[in-house]
Formats: sequence, C-alpha cells, structure tokens
Amino acid sequence: MTIRVGLSTASLYPDNAATAFATAARLGYDAIEVMVWTDPVTREAGALRALSELHGLPIVSVHAPTLLLTQRVWGTDRWGKVDRSIDLALEVGAGTVVLHPPFRWQREYAAGFVDGVALREQESGIRLAVENMYPWRTARREVMAYLPHWDPVGQPYANVTLDLSHTATAGSDALAMAQALGDRLAHLHLADGLGSFLDEHLVPGRGGQPCAAVLEHVADSGWQGDVVVEVSTRKVGREQREVDLAEALAFARLALVPTRGASRI
Repeated sequence: MTIRVGLSTASLYPDNAATAFATAARLGYDAIEVMVWTDPVTREAGALRALSELHGLPIVSVHAPTLLLTQRVWGTDRWGKVDRSIDLALEVGAGTVVLHPPFRWQREYAAGFVDGVALREQESGIRLAVENMYPWRTARREVMAYLPHWDPVGQPYANVTLDLSHTATAGSDALAMAQALGDRLAHLHLADGLGSFLDEHLVPGRGGQPCAAVLEHVADSGWQGDVVVEVSTRKVGREQREVDLAEALAFARLALVPTRGASRI
C-alpha cells in the first residue's frame, strides 16, 4: 500500500486553508491535514468538503486547537475542543484527530486525559493520535510543561503522532521512538530541526533529524498511516514557499519507496 503524503494547512500559515488546498493540489500532494485555528474555514465542515472536492484532495486528519496559539478557538473547555474536532473529522471523512497532551496547568483535564482519549476513540471510531512534545528550555532551566508527559512512548495511548521537529527540540531519538511505538504509530508529521530551544519545523533534510531513516522504516514495515508535511514557511516569500513545499514532498516520496522484500507489520 502506498503511503499518502499530505500537507498541513499550518505549513501555509498565516495564509488561509483555501490557499493551502490550492497549493497542495498544484504541487501534487495526496491529501490535507486541517489545523483548526482562527481561519473560520478550518472550523466549517461544509467549506472544507467543498475545498476537498474542488481540488480532489481528501482530508486525512484534523489537528485539534490544543496549541498555545489556539487556546481560545472553540472556547476554553478542553474536552469540548476535542469533541468538536472529532465531530469535524467525522463530517469531512478524516480518520485521525491530532492533539497535544495537556499543559501542566490544565490539571483537571490532565487527570482524566488518558482515559478520556481512550473513551472517545471507542465511541467515535476516530483515532486520537497524541503528539510527542518536548520540555520547555532556556539556557538556564528546563520546564516539564506537559502532563502526563511530553514523551508518549511510555504512555498507554493506542495511537500516537510522531513529530520530527518536536524530537529535535526534545533531543529525542526519532527513529528509536518510531520503532518503540510499533503499531501505535498512527500518524507522522514530517519536518526537521537543529535541536534549538525553539520548535523549528524546518524542511526535511535541512536539520539534524533522521527524517529519511524514519520514512524508510515506516515504508519497510508496511505502515498504514499518513505522512503529513508540517513545516514553517511564514518567514519566506511565496516563491520560496513553493520551492520549500515541493522539496519536502520530493524528499518524502523518495524516502518512502520500500525496500524489496521488506517485512510487514
């Protein structure tokens, strides 16, 4: 089975979802991940279905508004935001909702997070793929900002999103994480990083992460998830953005060619 390579609408930030769909179609991406944020189209199932049909691109995943920048999108009720993301995924035909673990100050939400995720997966049939994060660091200190932990490998989630920019920021071994997750690896955010304190989301191949090795691993293991390019292009012009997104797609397609005789999960 060929692994689809999708484009996150976040890769076009601050441009809107319509621009992301048009760009993905023009460059030859297979699918779209919708980041729910202040752009009203990202919260409207009918508009998203229309864009999907217009450009011939399925929506494979919805990223819930659980980032710091989206804390007030769909209100401040944490589970309400997750539930609305699940409803949106069901309405647009996406099989996965990506969400971040709770912030440390969201103690009540965090206390029931693992069980709440499992219950909602069972009830909805949607994969809630919890994303790996990282400790917040400065030159002098490190803060554990997420509960139950920023590293999902040791947590009992059935489905996990592996983000290769976050592994750079955390100083994690991305390939070891992918291998340890096994069939719990449901979704992959393709990006890169140089290991700075900032979450860089570089084009794959421009940082220090084993992006090609991780892609080769999932291709050779018969993985059935989706790869989604989630890179930052907000500091470059439109022409360079197209180059960056085309380069990311080419990188993914080249590395996702399985080795002959590869074993299946």
